[in-house]
Amino acid sequence: MPHAPEPDEEDLDTIAPPQPVFHVEQALLGALLLEPHRLDDVNGIAADSFSTAAHAAVYVAISSLPRPDPTEHAKNIKWLDRVLATSRELAPGLTASDLHALVQVCPWPSHVLAYARMVEAEHARRRLRTAAERLVHTVHDVSLPHPVQTVLAEADALAAVVDDIAHRFPPRAGVLPRTAAPPPPAVPDPAEAVEEEQLLLATATAYPADIEAVRWLLPDDLTLPLHAGLWQCLTALARRHEPVDPVTVLWEAQQRGVLDDGSEPGEVLRMLAEPAGSVEHWGERALQRSFLGTAEHTGRHIEAYAADPANTPFQLVVGARRALADIAAVRTRWQRATATVPTPRPRPAPTTRAGPPTTSAAHTARAARAIR
Repeated sequence: MPHAPEPDEEDLDTIAPPQPVFHVEQALLGALLLEPHRLDDVNGIAADSFSTAAHAAVYVAISSLPRPDPTEHAKNIKWLDRVLATSRELAPGLTASDLHALVQVCPWPSHVLAYARMVEAEHARRRLRTAAERLVHTVHDVSLPHPVQTVLAEADALAAVVDDIAHRFPPRAGVLPRTAAPPPPAVPDPAEAVEEEQLLLATATAYPADIEAVRWLLPDDLTLPLHAGLWQCLTALARRHEPVDPVTVLWEAQQRGVLDDGSEPGEVLRMLAEPAGSVEHWGERALQRSFLGTAEHTGRHIEAYAADPANTPFQLVVGARRALADIAAVRTRWQRATATVPTPRPRPAPTTRAGPPTTSAAHTARAARAIR
């Protein structure tokens, strides 16, 4: 007769086992329960550094109560009773056996600084992942009246998290994450992008003198290889001061192999013969789309780094900064396109080499970033 599962048995089977940081947090709390005076040596750890509400509640109680006399603490459990009572204010489900378990699983209370460093490192990973997820979410927020400015602010917030982690864990030269990069994001509305890029190309063909004003637009900003190739043809003809019209652009495209993908010459001619609007308007639209795509790819890239437990904080810092450089490059071109002057963002002093593994106090978050 087949086994009939008990109620909730299948749900229990799907519960993932605790991650290593869960056991590290237990060891840290157990060490502090055994030898509370060691809390004076632990810096850079706060309640939100812990992965569970129960662990955070115990840490709040330990750090808020006066230290017991070491001799008296070795003789009785009065201080532990006060820790339990205070912890229950935040986590009512805690029991005396829970504190006993924390004490039992701590291998060596003297290793408290190492445990604290591990908890701090895992908290840094969670902070980085949260900031990256927020950046990606902002890119997809269609309700934003000024999406680029808002995404730039989130990118600056992400960079601030990276800077803070770098201050706590100075990066080591040449240590890069080995996590594979995610694929580039898909264009939210490809039909709209294609139509706008076609208008850009046709309008630039009709008004080649305006191409000079959009030098900040690069072929890679366009979504289709054909469009990127035609934009290269247009900019090359304009730079050489040669005649620009649909026929000359088509001939340049043939010389550059742009039509090798099977594009029909007649279709290209028809597309280039239907201008509308201004080159700057369509160019800015293409650049905005490119910027948002770059921001999403950067956010997902950093999110992938932070989700990989094999990456150390040092690797996360190096990888995140390299990914953020892509946003910085497009940001500069956006500022040129919109004629904005950026406000310098304060940066921490450069670190020449990694220091010893000591836990450092959290620094105050940096001021709000420049919008553009």
